[in-house]
Amino acid sequence: MAENAALSLLSAMITPAVLISASGMLILSTASRLARIVDRVRTLARQIEETGQGPDDELLAERRAELERQIGTHTTRGKLIQASLTSLYVSLALFVAATVVIPLVALAGALAYLPVAFGVLGTLSLFLGTLFLIRETGMALTSIGEEMAFARRIADRSRRAR
Repeated sequence: MAENAALSLLSAMITPAVLISASGMLILSTASRLARIVDRVRTLARQIEETGQGPDDELLAERRAELERQIGTHTTRGKLIQASLTSLYVSLALFVAATVVIPLVALAGALAYLPVAFGVLGTLSLFLGTLFLIRETGMALTSIGEEMAFARRIADRSRRAR
């Protein structure tokens, strides 16, 4: 009988562990996305500095405006990634809390709702974090499309000038 109770307890503790692993993987990939955004903003900032040093013409002003637009987009993306990371860390903490309280509830025989509450809140936080990631991904794809459109306009203008 005690063996069955121990196995049931262990099984209950493993369920949040799977969600802990999922949250951890999302945190790693999201942190990597944030690092890429930071690198891109640094590159854009250098390019803006370089465009400020040349002769001022229409093409240069257009390029500078495009770089500033991109920095604005990346700033918003960075905020979404930060919100996503916060939600993912909260979900991770809640899943760990659920894992920790499962054996305590089993031993104390009280507050049986606590692991479920932590699990539900962790799942909601995980869901919120993924919604932020979906929004950020959409912004990234839109930004790439705008960058390609700008490059095509410049290339077309260059071809017509020849």
